[in-house]
Amino acid sequence: MRIKLIAAVIAGAFALPAQAQVEIQWWHSMGGALGEALNGLANKFNESQKEYKVNAIYKGSYPESMTAAIAAYRAKNPPHIVQVFEVGTATMMAAKGAVKPVYQLMKESGEKFDPKAYLPAVAGYYSDTKGNMLSLPFNSSTALFYIDRNKFKAAGLPPVPPKTWKELTATAEKLKAAGQDCVYTTGWPSWVHIENFSAWHNVPIGTKQNGMAGFDTVFQINSPLHVKHVAMLGDMAKKGLFTYAGRTNQADGKFQAGECAMATISAGALAGTIKAGKTDWQLSMLPYHDDVKGAPQNSIIGGASLWVMSGRKAAEYKGVAKFFTFLSQPEIQMEWHIKTGYVPITLAAYELTKKSGFYDQNPGRDMAVLQLTNKAPTANSKGLRFGNFVQGREVFEEEMEAVFAGKKDAKTAMNDAVKRGNEILRKFQAANK
Repeated sequence: MRIKLIAAVIAGAFALPAQAQVEIQWWHSMGGALGEALNGLANKFNESQKEYKVNAIYKGSYPESMTAAIAAYRAKNPPHIVQVFEVGTATMMAAKGAVKPVYQLMKESGEKFDPKAYLPAVAGYYSDTKGNMLSLPFNSSTALFYIDRNKFKAAGLPPVPPKTWKELTATAEKLKAAGQDCVYTTGWPSWVHIENFSAWHNVPIGTKQNGMAGFDTVFQINSPLHVKHVAMLGDMAKKGLFTYAGRTNQADGKFQAGECAMATISAGALAGTIKAGKTDWQLSMLPYHDDVKGAPQNSIIGGASLWVMSGRKAAEYKGVAKFFTFLSQPEIQMEWHIKTGYVPITLAAYELTKKSGFYDQNPGRDMAVLQLTNKAPTANSKGLRFGNFVQGREVFEEEMEAVFAGKKDAKTAMNDAVKRGNEILRKFQAANK
C-alpha cells in the first residue's frame, strides 16, 4: 500500500500541467436582448470544445469600440476580434497593418472557407475588388418598416402597412386626426433616409460606385429625388406627422414602448420589440416613391462585421478561425437569426430556416432577406465604402436635422451636406494615397 502511495506521489510530481485554455478577446457593442444573444453564442462555442475560450467584452457604442480597438493596437495590446459597424469598413481597410484579413486568417489556419457560401448582398459589402473577404459578416441587418397594428385598429384603420410614401403620409394624417401623438418615427436617419433610400430607388449616394471603386469619390445626395424626400420629411415634422427621435437607435425604444404607430428601424430591433411585448408588430418592406421608375430596387445591409486585429500569436489565431467556422454553421446562424431578427449570413442558414417552417409560422420574419434580394444589386445598390463615413454620416444628419427643425430648406441643406461631406472625403483620400 505504501509503495503504491509513493508511486502516486512521484507520478503526480512529474505529471504535466493541464493545458491552459487559449483566451480570445471579442470586443463588441451589443447590450440588452442582443447582448444576451451574443453572449449565448460565445458560451455555446466555449462549451463545444476545451481548447479555446472566447471572452465577449462590451466596449460601448460602435464608434467607441472601433476607436478603442485601433488605440489598443497602437499600444500593442489589441483584442483578437472587434465588432465594427458597416460604415467603419473603409476606415478599417485603411488602418494599415492593424488588421488581419479574414480570408488570410482562414487560409493560414486550415479552416474551410468559401465566400460564395454567404449571402451575396452581405459578402460583397465586406470584400475587396478581387472578392477576398476582409471581415466576417456577423449581425447583418437592413432597415425595415414596422407598424403597430394596435395603433391602426384604435384609429379605425385596417392594420395594413402602407407601401408608398404617399400612402404613409395619408395614413399618418389619419392616425394624427385620431389623436395619436407619435404616428411615424425613424432610427438612423442617414442609414435609412440617405443610404437605404438611395439603394431602394437605384440612385447613387456618390460617384465611383458609392466609393467601392476608389477613394476619389464625391457625394451626390443633393439630387432632385433626395431633396424631394428630405423636404417631405421636413414637412411631415412641421405637421406633427413625423417625430424625430435621434441619430442612432432611439426610435427603437419609442416603437417598442408602444408610443409610435409606424417606424423605419433596423431588422435587428425585432429582438427588443418581441422582448418588450407592448406592440402588435408587423414587418414590411420600406416605403418607396411610386413615381420613381424601377423602384423599389433592393436595400443594403447595416449592422456590423467581425474584424481580426493583427499582432497576436498563431495559436490564438487558430482559435479565432475555429470560432468563425462555428459562427458560420447553418444551425448557429438560424438560431441567431430567429432570436435577434438579423439576417442569416449564409445561404445554407436561410434555406435551413425556410425548411424548418419558421417563416410559415412567423409571417414576415424573412422580410429582411426578401428586401435585400428584391432585385439583383446595381452599382447604386450593392453597398457603399466612403472614408471616414462616421463623420460623413454626422454631417448628413446635422443638415437633415436643420430641415426637420425648420431652420433650412431641403435644397440648401443637401447642398451643404455634399459640400461638407466632400471635404471629409478629400482629407481621407489625402491621408491614404
